[in-house]
Amino acid sequence: MDRDTRARIAAWITGAGLAGSTEPDLLRAFCAKLHAAGMPIAKANMLIDTLHPVYEGRVFLWRRDERDVDILEYGRSDESDEAAESWRTSPFNHLFESGEDALRRRLPPDGELEFPILEKLRGAGQTDYLALINRFAAEGIIGDMDCIYSSWTSDHADGFADVHLEVLRELVPSLALAMKCASLTRIAGTLVETYLGQDAGARVLSGRIARGTADRISTVLWFSDLRGFTHITETAAPEAIIPLLNDYAEAVISSVHEAGGNVLKLIGDGTLAIFKGRDQAAACHDALAAESLMRERVAALNEERSARGVPVTEPYLGLHVGDVFYGNIGSRDRLDFTVVGPAVNEASRIAALCRSAERNVLVSSVFHAAAAGADRDRLVSVGRYALRGVSRPQELFTLESSDAEDTRSDALSGVGRGG
Repeated sequence: MDRDTRARIAAWITGAGLAGSTEPDLLRAFCAKLHAAGMPIAKANMLIDTLHPVYEGRVFLWRRDERDVDILEYGRSDESDEAAESWRTSPFNHLFESGEDALRRRLPPDGELEFPILEKLRGAGQTDYLALINRFAAEGIIGDMDCIYSSWTSDHADGFADVHLEVLRELVPSLALAMKCASLTRIAGTLVETYLGQDAGARVLSGRIARGTADRISTVLWFSDLRGFTHITETAAPEAIIPLLNDYAEAVISSVHEAGGNVLKLIGDGTLAIFKGRDQAAACHDALAAESLMRERVAALNEERSARGVPVTEPYLGLHVGDVFYGNIGSRDRLDFTVVGPAVNEASRIAALCRSAERNVLVSSVFHAAAAGADRDRLVSVGRYALRGVSRPQELFTLESSDAEDTRSDALSGVGRGG
């Protein structure tokens, strides 16, 4: 490959990186350009660790005879003996531990090979292998994302020529830099959505980060808590509390998201969410749909946890409709993207009354008025209640099926009436 071709590919990498190309698009086009220039590449993959609550990293796999780049997300190696062993015996781990930046191995038809992956590649007809590591400086490390690994194989009878290895070692660092930029963009999206919520995260990424930037919106407010959580924390083993919170948070949050809501905040065992919908009636319908999903998932979860002999509980829920300010609130150094206003406090107070009213769900008179058709027909009055911090008592409603649910919740083991 001549110098002009290398320069054109290098210039393309820079342009594609600046344009925001994704990792699969970068790898696909890079390999296509090398192949068109005469390099005998059959397979290539790039691996990068990430910041994600579930996955440790991603692998992008290109094959010459396939159109799409495969994306494989791998779990945490410290949570799987098989994954840990696979990493320990890999060429990438050898590079990481040795401090070397490249490892090249011929794959002859016979003879013992150093790494298990090389045996698999030889069995698939590959003849030559090059692994590279492109390390980041200390200031460029984010979590475990401290380098990009790549491997390049050939099935040509003679494998890679020296010029091919030279080109890869020259151009792959630029590709790794573009891949890092694409990964950081993806990671930023993952982090803000994970910690702020889907809608709030999208707003922050769009540039709405100035202190005091807030929109006045009318929304359905969801505030849920776990029944008897204080009692559970006082009686259960300390190491059981976080798994319990994770189990019930998964049931609540997944239900809210599936029904079109946005979770804004986790407050201990409590969850604050909003449903905006196309109108108030639609938002009320979505919130009630989320409640139904949550009950189904919690019932299945309680059955599974009871079988294991660990504490069980149930969420109680307050639903309200009101105007709130939705945006950035805080100091110059620490902002929170959330909702504020009297309606938020009322939703919290309504949820707290579930204990004394002995109901799993309470909704405000405003929610009842905003709901339509069959949704409103499902709501029955439980009387007028005084809300702490609210000047006048208001009529509250519950779902007509909640009496049976409350009978079931009273029977749950390990749950007290304390909040």
